[in-house]
Amino acid sequence: MRRHSARKTVARVAVVALAVGALAGCNTFKRLSEIGDGPTMSGVDNPTLRPDYRPVSMPMPAPMVAEPNPSSLWVPGARSFFKDQRAGEVGDLLTVIVDISNEKATFANNLSRSRDNSEGANLTSFLGFEGKLADVLPDGVDPASLTSFGSDSKHTGNGSMARSETVSMRLAAVVLQILPNGNFVIAGKQEVRVNGELRELTVTGVIRPEDIRSDNTIYWHQIAEARISYGGRGTVTDMVEPRYGQQVYDILFPF
Repeated sequence: MRRHSARKTVARVAVVALAVGALAGCNTFKRLSEIGDGPTMSGVDNPTLRPDYRPVSMPMPAPMVAEPNPSSLWVPGARSFFKDQRAGEVGDLLTVIVDISNEKATFANNLSRSRDNSEGANLTSFLGFEGKLADVLPDGVDPASLTSFGSDSKHTGNGSMARSETVSMRLAAVVLQILPNGNFVIAGKQEVRVNGELRELTVTGVIRPEDIRSDNTIYWHQIAEARISYGGRGTVTDMVEPRYGQQVYDILFPF
């Protein structure tokens, strides 16, 4: 029995170790391979060739056919008589200005609940059977309190959350797709490595060509379906984040 119990214990430890290793994924081996060299930057690639890339599909108005006028100097669809230096074709670049300054939010929630119940019934006379209670129940039983019961419950909960964020950066994005209504799908990624820490900034979304300023820049709040991510990996992140075992414990532990 002891040997069988020991085998079960070893099997459970192995399952937990495999689960932790699976959650860590390739990042653990990648971090081990970077010891002494710092985080490795990713290569410059075509975003449309990434496995997770999906072309954007959104509701579009009915297409309109522009018929050119041979006797006119105005080109259908052009915004001016002169060459526009702003992004306008797939593969063009534009600068996205991310300026999230002093974004603050505070939430507070208080909950208090109490309930008190009491029930009772007087059965001192019940078809004459009350006289037989002494033969079944111990001496001193009071028939008037046989069905008396009650309950009392109280609950109090308090919760609060406060956050403050400031992000101010610029990065170049690439026009990946032009939708039928003329809007652009853009994506940009920036990596900066300082000592042993690699910081990453990514931006994706849909913009209107009219919102691109004359200096070929656009603000982050003018991007529809914006996905902005700013984070990093390296020695500093490793020290700040809990270890994988602690993260698994925090998720699975129910109390």
